[in-house]
Amino acid sequence: MTRPVVGVLVMAYGTPNRREEILPYYTHIRRGRPPTPELLQELTERYDAIGGVSQLNRISRAQAEAVLRVLQAEAPEADWRLYVANKHWEPWIPDAVARMAADGIERAVGVVLAPQGSRLSSGEYFEQVDQALAKLERPFWFARIPSWHLEPDFIAAQVELVQEALSRFPEEEPEVLFTCHSLPARILEWDDPYPVHLREMGEEIAQRAGLARVHFAYQSAGRTPEPWLGPDVKEKVAELAREGVRAVLVAPVGFVADNLEILYDLDIELKQAAAAMGVRVERTRMLNDHPGLARALARVVLRAVQGAL
Repeated sequence: MTRPVVGVLVMAYGTPNRREEILPYYTHIRRGRPPTPELLQELTERYDAIGGVSQLNRISRAQAEAVLRVLQAEAPEADWRLYVANKHWEPWIPDAVARMAADGIERAVGVVLAPQGSRLSSGEYFEQVDQALAKLERPFWFARIPSWHLEPDFIAAQVELVQEALSRFPEEEPEVLFTCHSLPARILEWDDPYPVHLREMGEEIAQRAGLARVHFAYQSAGRTPEPWLGPDVKEKVAELAREGVRAVLVAPVGFVADNLEILYDLDIELKQAAAAMGVRVERTRMLNDHPGLARALARVVLRAVQGAL
């Protein structure tokens, strides 16, 4: 009996792979508006500070391949075909959808490498998928996973990382601060689930890790005139410092990989700002190649295609 073929589209944010790609990457993020020379220099210096470029594309590919291995092991009745694409850099999402069609894929599922959902985060990835599908002569069946922020294996992995990080504070109990990437505050007008998802993740992790008190903040807001979700992580650390707190553990649960927003915004910028306030800041390790992430994603993929196999 022929096994059903199922395409799995794993989507990530994307990052430039080399220095000369920073300008077109930044222009794409800005929806086709080139940055000023000053903004370009600032972003280039941030990449220089973390070693030249981010390894996000490599990590995202490895994460996707780990998901494929779990699917092959746990659901061998299907022939799983992996496709990896980015929102802001090569390989592009529309190109991946076109390749899936050219490969004869008739059933597929898409998932974004970010646990929480929002019209302005995961929603934009699936908008690109829908636009690409609409251009096909014969669009294929495509299941969407808008969020997976409370998936048990994901939560268990985050609990493990929090407990591991707490061991770095043998003589003091830090305040724990959960973060995700900020978004324009206009999402609050749409009853968008994004802020709720951040709080649900943090509260579930805190309960399982036995944390008595936790805080929430946003980070890495964009450079636009409109207001973004807050409080910003630096503002929250400053507030805690005024209350006499001297140790903070940041758990950036809205991210699943080392990237510029982690390696620069938290490890360099936030730590320097916190040190000036007399506050020690540490953060949890990112999931990267954690097997719990692969299991979590494989299981949401399996649920999404139930009945289509």
